[in-house]
Amino acid sequence: MKRVVLLVAALASALLLQAKDHVVVSPDGNVVVTVSAAETVSYTVDRAGVRLLDPSCISMTLQGGTVFGGNDKFRVTRRSVDVTVPAQNFKRASVRDHFNEMTLSAKGYDIVFRAYDDGVAYRFVAKGKKGETIVTAEQAEFAFPADWNLYVPYVARDFSSFEPQFFNSFENTYAHHALSAWEKGRLAFLPLTVEAAGGIKLCVTESDLLDYPGMYLYNGNASKTLTGVFAAYPDEVEQGGHNMLQGLVRSRKDYIAKGPAEWAFPWRTVVIATEDRQLAESDMTWRLARPAAAGDWSWVNPGKVAWDWWNDWNIYGVDFEAGINNDTYKHYIDFASEHGIEYVILDEGWAVNLQADLMQVIPEIDLPMLCRYAESKHVGIILWAGYWAFNRDMEGVCRHYADMGVKGWKVDFMDRDDQPMVQFYEKAAATAAKYHMTMDFHGAFKPAGIQRTYPNVVNFEGIHGLEQMKWSGPEVDQVTYDVTVPFTRLVAGPADYTQGAMRNATRGNYRPVNTEPMSQGTRCHQLAEYIIFDAPFTMLCDSPSNYRKEPECTDFIASIPTVWDETVALDGKIAEYVVIARRSGSTWYVGALGNWDARDLEVDLSPLGIQHAEGEAFVDGANAHRAARDYRKTEVFVNKTWKVHLAPGGGAVLVL
Repeated sequence: MKRVVLLVAALASALLLQAKDHVVVSPDGNVVVTVSAAETVSYTVDRAGVRLLDPSCISMTLQGGTVFGGNDKFRVTRRSVDVTVPAQNFKRASVRDHFNEMTLSAKGYDIVFRAYDDGVAYRFVAKGKKGETIVTAEQAEFAFPADWNLYVPYVARDFSSFEPQFFNSFENTYAHHALSAWEKGRLAFLPLTVEAAGGIKLCVTESDLLDYPGMYLYNGNASKTLTGVFAAYPDEVEQGGHNMLQGLVRSRKDYIAKGPAEWAFPWRTVVIATEDRQLAESDMTWRLARPAAAGDWSWVNPGKVAWDWWNDWNIYGVDFEAGINNDTYKHYIDFASEHGIEYVILDEGWAVNLQADLMQVIPEIDLPMLCRYAESKHVGIILWAGYWAFNRDMEGVCRHYADMGVKGWKVDFMDRDDQPMVQFYEKAAATAAKYHMTMDFHGAFKPAGIQRTYPNVVNFEGIHGLEQMKWSGPEVDQVTYDVTVPFTRLVAGPADYTQGAMRNATRGNYRPVNTEPMSQGTRCHQLAEYIIFDAPFTMLCDSPSNYRKEPECTDFIASIPTVWDETVALDGKIAEYVVIARRSGSTWYVGALGNWDARDLEVDLSPLGIQHAEGEAFVDGANAHRAARDYRKTEVFVNKTWKVHLAPGGGAVLVL
């Protein structure tokens, strides 16, 4: 009898434990999220029987000691959603949002979990009745079951402590090593991609980040677990940094964020790909972001931009001295107009230096005249602005320059993602939208959904872009970076990489030349980046004079769309190569990029519904391995497959 009683007691305990385990499964039945709610809340993730995340603890601690995710009683509700929604200025015209959701409701808060066929996400939601919610700490763990390798973008700054790392430009190449080999003391920004079992890739990032600090990841004990780190709320901020355009944090509060009693926090997301190529077509960040406010956003006009700064205003064969002056910008406007390029940007230098005052324009520039001239040529003007200058009178400068005819802003040197800086992004987007102006964020953290919420946000930096080739030595491998970012950084959203170099270099011939820079890799590598890199607002980085000498390539770059009806990743392997197809109307554009290994590709076009088609291609020339600018433009006929050779650092483009 005693044994029976003990057995019954043991069964009762097991049932009680199981009652605290809650499961949500993806629509296709493959992805399983199991949430354990006992003394703490943790979750695991499995896909088709393969464990991807071991128990990973999550919680939020509020000022006063309240803990979201502590030993609470939860009421569980569920829902399933399968909708298709239109997308503006995106890599596809519509997005299917299909998930199963489970909400754990406790007194004062919810924890919401979603299971998608291609990933998982969770968020906390505060449900207070009045007053503020002040968050002193957040626990976000990603506990991997094995010592897998990962591609990690470390903060490229002094890592003697966390504090100096919170001031960074979110630009670096990727380190590739085991989880346990994490470099001591170093933070990594998002996204970050892990190589899991069975060829599965996991990309960790976040979405719906509008009013909360961005998440870094850290591994401080050579373990298999990554933990979230968040910059504390700034207390003292002073003007300084690059040309007095940055906000330098001198001290911080003892909390990371403060907000309303009812508050939906950002989604923590893990994108799951069984094939590398699936990461390159992911739209999970966009799906999880809150939709744009109702209203007319049709005025937002993405497109291409003739850019001055990378080529150092180096135009030649003209009868005036090039520089930051009216004649030079009229020349850029003429070039843009001749090629149907929608915009010209006036980058740093048009406003008086060191004043951080966008109302002070240098005497060499007549902005009203340039706006009138550009309008007569059907070209829009975009202005560069430093963060401090833009933020000091955001409303005033937007109103003033919108009235003048300026179409948008490239705002630079934020270089932080603590809560006030994240809030700046939304304020800047909303203010610019009020005056029908677009916004391109530079010196910026990764996209995290604001591009859906505010469709006038047309691009972000947060990438180790082509500008790095102005000063980086040959030890920097930009070509391999180029075939890594489609599976990492670009999973989060578009990037202002600023491609389009007409000076191209093989690995042995590359060197940095600040005033007349070159790219690593072939000419076709540069052309293919206009297809591979998602960017509704895309720069042409080189000089009009250099483009005029290369009419075939220039005509292609100038004519390529920047937003798409459909995107299909056809093939790829992280850090090796990638092939992506994008459709605009009835035309397919297929781009291929490779690393420094020459390779022959046989690309299956059947996912595009193409059986037989004629088109044109740009391919690496027979001597592109010697002279990287060597290319051929050819007429092609494809029969279900496209066979193409990539030179070292090569690329190719197919237009059908």
